[in-house]
Amino acid sequence: MAVMSVTLGGMANAAEGTLDKITRGGKMVMGARSGSVPFGFIDKDNKWVGFSIDLCTEIKNKLESKLGKKIELELKEVTPSNRIPLVANGTIDIECGSTTYTRARDETVDFSLNVFFTGSQLLVKQGSGIKSTADLAGKRVGATQGTTNEKAIREVAPKATVVVFQDHPSGFLALEQGKIDAYTTDGIILAGLRAKSPNAANYEVVGDFYTNEPYSFILRENDSKWRDFVNHALMEMLEDGTYFTIYDKWFGAEGVVPYPMPAAVRTYLTMQVMPK
Repeated sequence: MAVMSVTLGGMANAAEGTLDKITRGGKMVMGARSGSVPFGFIDKDNKWVGFSIDLCTEIKNKLESKLGKKIELELKEVTPSNRIPLVANGTIDIECGSTTYTRARDETVDFSLNVFFTGSQLLVKQGSGIKSTADLAGKRVGATQGTTNEKAIREVAPKATVVVFQDHPSGFLALEQGKIDAYTTDGIILAGLRAKSPNAANYEVVGDFYTNEPYSFILRENDSKWRDFVNHALMEMLEDGTYFTIYDKWFGAEGVVPYPMPAAVRTYLTMQVMPK
């Protein structure tokens, strides 16, 4: 009987949805990046900040309003290699970083509405002679392990040597030290790495987008109550303008990484809002 009780208890815990878990425990665990400027990073005051962190904090605030009680927000650092497993196994409730929504990843986890759009480009030193992926033959190109960028650069530049890194700061450091000739990831991330460098003028982001990178937040598979809450919260932010206020804070003319939103992207984002 004792064995049966433990087994049934484990099954009950496994079946508990994320929204119910947060409601019961009073805590929401957010996975965030520490070096993905400006989505999630450590600022000069040693505070964990960013666009995605602000959006997910607002989701937490809306959950507090729904439940009528305070919810503790716990941040855990995630990397490109562990972000999906940590959501899938329930260690974190939502990953709020800079993750591309792909069909392959959708086989393992679920995703929120799209919250950002960018594409893969290259970061190089000024005067490198590299202007696009066509110039990479015989060159060393860095990419973060397990990302869509790593897969794509191998396909579009088969004659380049791809060097993988665990995170963006490591890749940028290798570029700075001359260990690689270019570093590739999403254009907005490259712009953030450049902006944060004390020698920003020594680097440039080059080339057209060679991939399409729509960002979404990662959620646990088949957890519809939590996914619905997150998506409805994002819809409310798009509808009442909160999303665009947060966007301007990080990407506006006075933001950390100025990145004007194209009209077509604004239209697409707002078209994700369903009727009440």
